[in-house]
Amino acid sequence: MKKYFLPILAVVIIGAIYAFNKFSVQDSNDPWTEKQLMNPADLAKMLNDSSAKLPYIYSIGFGGGIKKSIEFGPAEDKANLEKFKTEISKLSKDADIVIYCGCCPFKNCPNVRPAFNLLKEMKFTNYKLLNLSNNLKTDWLDKGYPITETK
Repeated sequence: MKKYFLPILAVVIIGAIYAFNKFSVQDSNDPWTEKQLMNPADLAKMLNDSSAKLPYIYSIGFGGGIKKSIEFGPAEDKANLEKFKTEISKLSKDADIVIYCGCCPFKNCPNVRPAFNLLKEMKFTNYKLLNLSNNLKTDWLDKGYPITETK
């Protein structure tokens, strides 16, 4: 039995590493770390708590939708990215900031990387990407999380 323990343990560890990498939303080429991804449920909880201190929430994609967010349009467009830069330059470098797009899975999204990199370049210290790894509909709307009210 002992002679089989180490090979079996090695297979289990390799399998776990493979599974983690396969299902992780973190790609080695992405500018964010796992710690810089915000769970949608956490932001929804904050939005539903009237006493919570909210971060600045910016939509840098094709449409807003999340309650209390400010929409800038797709960050792949240099004019929109410049508007975003002008807005965030008014904030302190330690401001709590959450950005999101939600148009498509992160691996295909043309908007999250330019906005995320801008925050990094501007030396902000408390910024996160909302983990809408599939899209806004699947990861936010379908879960009934708070949305902007239409008039």
